[in-house]
Formats: sequence, structure tokens, C-alpha cells
Amino acid sequence: MNNVRSVSFLAALLWGAASLLPNLSWGASCCGGGSSASLAVPKYATAIADLAFEAEKYDGYWNQSGQHRSDPPGSDLNQYRLTLGLGYRFARDWQTSISLPYVWNDNSYSGVSSKSSGMGDTTLSLSYDLLDDKSSWKVYAVKDLVPAVTLGMSLLLPTGISPYDDQNSSFDITGRGFYRLDGTLLLEKTIRPWNASVFLTYGTYFDRSVNREYGKYVEPYTKGLGDRFSVSVSTGYTYVIGTGGDSITATASYVYLTEGDMTFNGKTDNDSGFDKQSLGAAVAYSSTDHNWGVRLGWNHAIQQDGWGHNFPTTDVISVGVRYVFL
Repeated sequence: MNNVRSVSFLAALLWGAASLLPNLSWGASCCGGGSSASLAVPKYATAIADLAFEAEKYDGYWNQSGQHRSDPPGSDLNQYRLTLGLGYRFARDWQTSISLPYVWNDNSYSGVSSKSSGMGDTTLSLSYDLLDDKSSWKVYAVKDLVPAVTLGMSLLLPTGISPYDDQNSSFDITGRGFYRLDGTLLLEKTIRPWNASVFLTYGTYFDRSVNREYGKYVEPYTKGLGDRFSVSVSTGYTYVIGTGGDSITATASYVYLTEGDMTFNGKTDNDSGFDKQSLGAAVAYSSTDHNWGVRLGWNHAIQQDGWGHNFPTTDVISVGVRYVFL
């Protein structure tokens, strides 16, 4: 059991952080503003295409006690992701999306170097706009403070390379190897030039049978990952350039992620769960007609005790471009 646990912990270090950050696409408010935490099609549009590149640098980790520790001297852990996102609004308040990542690993750890690439885990999403932001310009009454509310669900598909495939190293995985069903709640409010959002997710993994770990066959057992909860809070300011209508939006964010303990044949593996807190900033440019947009983002895990446990500390730089189809 200890060997199984150590393998799972390494897998979490090298892949768990990859699924932490919410997608930094534009919001679904009536005017295409806001600070959405998910790939969303604006109300005025039919579809959206989004292409994002992320470079994640691993630098230390929190141990089980929440103490931050450095990686061994000479370590250099990096993961790069190119993600294509497509969204389609098939009814006034309904939309669906798909996220397709491709992952590159480039790692050196304790004298062992490894490079690999492959598909990451695919995400399918469906969402419903329960409430619209009725007033994004001025507040005339209490009802004008009511935010836009979007309910959703997403399914994570294990299309990446996982520890349970014919893969020999934990440094080379590109996916978790589990299906996960998430429920999501997005609250957005814009009072120009300010905007704010809260994005909540709760997900549960489907247990699976395991008979192979990193290319070696093992005695079959049933494995389960703990339920996952995350919250992202952001606030932003939009500056309109001249009289043409082009705009620049600056956003600051806080993200908290936690995942419960794993189970093996129904028995809980205590202290195998993890949690992480991070801070982020992003700058986005949107054209006058809101069809084109580009963005630059940064997410940073605080490398101090108490900001997480059982998880790596990373810095993520992301760049993205999107196009909205009317």
C-alpha cells in the first residue's frame, strides 16, 4: 500500500496542478463583459473558439503537514499545455463546450531527465443561464445588484496518458485516468468599469479497477479519488481605449482547490488528499466589435507554510486568443 500511495502522490505532484486553473475565457453576460471563470459564449453570439497556451513551472511543494519544501538541487520540472476550446450556444440560455488539451512534459528530478507529450484529459460542459445581469452600467434599485447566475455541469474524460497506462514514469503522465462529474455555479456582476465573479465547482470521480501502474501489472484493486471542490474569486477593471470601443480589462483572482483522500478497495488512505491556494492576475484586450480578443495571465502559488498541503507550488504563465462567431 505504501508503494501505491507514493506513486499516486508523485502523479498528483506532476499532474494535479494542471487541472487547477479555471479557463480564462470571456463571460456570458449580455454584452460579452464580465470576468467569467469558464469558456462561455456571450448572449449576442452563436459560438466561440479559444486557443490557449500555458507554461507551468514547478518549484517545491507542500508536505502533508503544510510545510513548504524545496525540490532536490538541480531539479527542473515543467509542463506545457496547448488547449483548444469550442463553445456553442444552441438556445438563448443554454450552451455547451468542449476543451481539448495537448500536453508536453520536460522534467529533470534527482538526476533523472524525461520528456514526453500526448493528449490531456478532455472536458465536456453544459451550462444554463439562470439569471442575467440586468444592469451593467448603473444601479438604480436593489434589483440592479443581482448578478448573472449560470448553473452547469461538466464531465472529465480520461483521454490523457495516466499512471494506469503502459507508461513507466510518473514524470510522463498527461491525465488523471479517471472520469469526473462536476457541478458548477458562476456568479457574475458588472457595474462598468468594474466587474467581479465567483466560480464554484464540486466534482466526484468514478471509482475504477486498477491492474497496472506505470507499465507493471499489479494485483487488481478498486481505486477511488476524493471529491474535489474549488472556488475562484476575481475582480477586474475595464478601460475603454479612446472612442473606438476597444478595451483592456485587468483582473486579479484568488483560487482555492481541495481534493479528499483516496480509497483502495473501499478503505480510505488517510492524508492522501491535498489542497492549494494561489493568486492570479490577467490582462485582456477586446476589439471594438468584441469578435477578437487576446489575453495574458499569471497564477502563483505562495511558497510559504500553510498555503496548501500534499501539493506542488507552481507558477503558470498563459497566453490566449479567442474569436466570437455572431
